[in-house]
Amino acid sequence: MSTVIAFDFGLKRIGVAVGNTLLRQAQPLPLIDEPTNDGKFKAIGALLDAWQPDTLVVGLPLHPDGAEHEMTLRCRRFANQLHGRYGLPAVLIDERYTSAVLDARRGEHIDSDAAALILQQYFDASDAGNVPDSSDAQPSHHSRSSHDPS
Repeated sequence: MSTVIAFDFGLKRIGVAVGNTLLRQAQPLPLIDEPTNDGKFKAIGALLDAWQPDTLVVGLPLHPDGAEHEMTLRCRRFANQLHGRYGLPAVLIDERYTSAVLDARRGEHIDSDAAALILQQYFDASDAGNVPDSSDAQPSHHSRSSHDPS
């Protein structure tokens, strides 16, 4: 049995969920709402220390037609940072429509619920043998933005 933590990355908040490969059920955790990147990664480090996951999952936002956009690149970069900082595989999972599935009311924080859906998609994909390789999290040379400030 291994533990998996999923992230729904956002510029202001990061949704988090945890699950394990035995039960294959995702549970939302309190969201990360730190004002700085250092604060966000400190909170992530504390979560990883507490849960000791073997794999990290990051939701990958895409346009409905599958085309990438600015947040796609930011999520790829976030997954790459997680892998680099913590030495754990970071798998990207298509998160199209997860927020729509949640039927959120305006202003409601649904980030951790979205992370739970992303993690559930990961478990479902692994049951079907369709889990992407964690190397997919590594940005390709042509997708790196030259004006990315971080």
